[in-house]
Amino acid sequence: MKKIILTGGGTSGHVNPNIALIPELKNLNYEVHYVGTEEGIEKKLIKEINIPFHSISVGKLRRYFSIKNFTDVFKTILGIFKSLHIVRKIKPNVLFSKGSYVSFPVVIACWIYRVPVIIHDSDICIGVANKVVFPFAKKICYSFPEASEKIPKSKRIFTGVPIRESIKNGSADKGFEICNFSKEKPVILVMGGSVGSRLINSAIRDNLPELLENYQICHLCGKNKLDKELSNIDGYVQYEYVNEELAHFYKMADIIVTRAGATVANELLVLNKPSLLIPMEARFTRDDQILNAQSLKKNGYSEVLLEKDMSNERICKEIDDLYSNREKYISNIKSRNSINAVKAITDLIEAYSKK
Repeated sequence: MKKIILTGGGTSGHVNPNIALIPELKNLNYEVHYVGTEEGIEKKLIKEINIPFHSISVGKLRRYFSIKNFTDVFKTILGIFKSLHIVRKIKPNVLFSKGSYVSFPVVIACWIYRVPVIIHDSDICIGVANKVVFPFAKKICYSFPEASEKIPKSKRIFTGVPIRESIKNGSADKGFEICNFSKEKPVILVMGGSVGSRLINSAIRDNLPELLENYQICHLCGKNKLDKELSNIDGYVQYEYVNEELAHFYKMADIIVTRAGATVANELLVLNKPSLLIPMEARFTRDDQILNAQSLKKNGYSEVLLEKDMSNERICKEIDDLYSNREKYISNIKSRNSINAVKAITDLIEAYSKK
């Protein structure tokens, strides 16, 4: 049996594309292992699907001055030694890395043991962790055409973002049943990423009376961000985080209000869903979400509302306009050239596994 290590973590956007590959990897007779951090969301998500999980300690490079940027160097060194032990024990044929700071020690360990390394970046703006390991990779997969110029020509390959098959197989009826919604009134699905967004949460809750006149709202607000005072409002339901239910909520929703992470953006395209994207500002991250959002808007797939332009009046207007013109966005999405990302990546994995 061939063996593969998957790595990547910190947010669900770094984990779910890996999870999307696992069914096909099993079909191809791979024994799948996952390397991540003990405290990251990756451990919970991988344990849920019964894949062997190996944890390492690793430092994080912050985009601001912090003494931890110096002390975390030692965590990363320890992470490399732990990764060497894991790689020596598993003896994988290939590594597939989805990026984030947890991936760095694993990539280095595999490179030392001459295990072929394939990395993937979902965003237009390549992440720091991925840029650092470019020299150690055999191939670099990317998802937005605009990202190609930032990747060495000899290594780059366009694959798109692998999307979990389960996301495509939701039932609108099941979504209505879970939320106890009427089928006679349109539904907005609101998401703030795997950890939630206080900004989006506040914008929606501040405007609930007006929005609920015309819509029902399914609100994924993030861990510890439920508002118990809003628990019994007709037409409004809130969840901290969902997993299997998300496919049903996607199918049920007429329009979606969300951040602009690359994994979510690609899920919206696969599912033909019109969206209002509210990208996270660059002061909190690199400007990847803003660039992702601008790309989707340029192609007529989504509308964009920047944080600096947020107001109660503006968000309500943007939602109304998006819903009124939803068929135009759906038509634009359906006319795009699509690629089977799971097949493109697993074909690449197979090629380097045999080598």
